[in-house]
Amino acid sequence: MAPWFWYAVVAAVLYGAHQIFTRLASEHIGDGLGGFVVEATAAVTILLYLLALWLTNRWEQKFGATGFNYSVLTGICVGGGTIAFFLLFQRGGPLSSVPVILAGGAAIMAIAGIFFFKEPASIPRIVGILLALIGLFLLRS
Repeated sequence: MAPWFWYAVVAAVLYGAHQIFTRLASEHIGDGLGGFVVEATAAVTILLYLLALWLTNRWEQKFGATGFNYSVLTGICVGGGTIAFFLLFQRGGPLSSVPVILAGGAAIMAIAGIFFFKEPASIPRIVGILLALIGLFLLRS
């Protein structure tokens, strides 16, 4: 088993729970305030992680301007995506639409992997991209 597999499982569970909790919260808080609470709580969680690394002498955090700039762009995407999910749910979008939406994001990532990061364009990846795009198309109906 690949050394990253269990991290993928944990990330999938946490991101799945993230959307369930966003759906529950969206009925009781505005999109901007809800998004802010989500992102501020995420920032505190990461800060506690960094503190734990520092206190246990496992601090191996590199820093560079390029990494910082891409991290800012990532934060913009996460913040915008969080607000979009709050709005989706507040306007009656079903929780069951989230897997198809995330599959669309996965298709974007797979395409970027193939074209920009020179990852192999295997048959399973291409089929996955096509299925995700078909799913997004079907979601609009």
